[in-house]
This record gives sequence, C-alpha cells and structure tokens, in this order.
Amino acid sequence: MTYQCTLLAVEDLEKSKEFYCGLLGMTVTADFGANVTLSNRLTLQTMGTWREFLRGRDILTGHNAGELYFEEEEFDRFLLRLQPCPNYVHPPHEHAWGQRVVRIYDPDRNIVEVGEPLSAVARRFLDSGMCVGQVAERMDVPPDYVRRLIAPLPDRQAE
Repeated sequence: MTYQCTLLAVEDLEKSKEFYCGLLGMTVTADFGANVTLSNRLTLQTMGTWREFLRGRDILTGHNAGELYFEEEEFDRFLLRLQPCPNYVHPPHEHAWGQRVVRIYDPDRNIVEVGEPLSAVARRFLDSGMCVGQVAERMDVPPDYVRRLIAPLPDRQAE
C-alpha cells in the first residue's frame, strides 16, 4: 500500500485553487473539472461531488482537528505576501525551539501552517554567531542532528 494524496472538499474550487496556487505556490498537475490535483499531493474536490461520493452524508468543515503543513525557505518573504490575508489562526510566532511559523485558514476554514524548515532555523542561529553545540541546545536536539541540518554548509560544522 502507498500513500497517494490528501483530498479536501471545497465549496469554491476556483477560490481554493487561487489560495493554494497563488499564495502557497502550488501548481495544478491534473484538472478533471470537479477534481483538481495540485503539486505536493493535494487534491481539491468540489463539495457537491464529494457529497455524492459520501452518499449524501453531512460534511463538516472548519474544524481544528488537523492542518496541512508547508515549509518555506524564504519565510520572511512569504510573510510579506501574506500581509493582506485576514484569515489568521494566529499571527507569526516563534516556537520554543526557534522555528518561526504562521497558521492561516484556507477558504474552507482548513488550517494551513507555514513554517521555516529546521535547516533554516539552524542556519539562522549559526549566522547569529552560535556554534553547533549552542544551536543544538537552543533547538533542544542533539548536535549530530544540527550537523545533518547544515550538511550542505560544511564550513559551519566546527564547534
């Protein structure tokens, strides 16, 4: 068995495509009318068609039981693009381990989290003058994990 995708039933397919493609940079990889597949294994299905598939069962939207998680290397640039978005779950903040994230609602009130990759967090701390050991302590991870995060930058692995 293999995982294929996440499917979201949406009220307005065009509005949802604009959100996921325009704001989050995804692309349409297949368009079947009532069902659109986007990059990163996300599928959008019209609510009416989804209701048919469920044989008329009620569909509950806008719950807080899960989220779609994205990472953005250019987190600050993303926040600038997000400025006009009024649908924050919460504004940008930094977790205890240093990762900056923001959570927003999509047009159907699904929660979407966008965070900076942990490799970017480690690089940000290294750029501030911390050594690998200090970064590991700040992020509450082993030093070897930090070294793996920054592996493409071998000149920064010295402690």
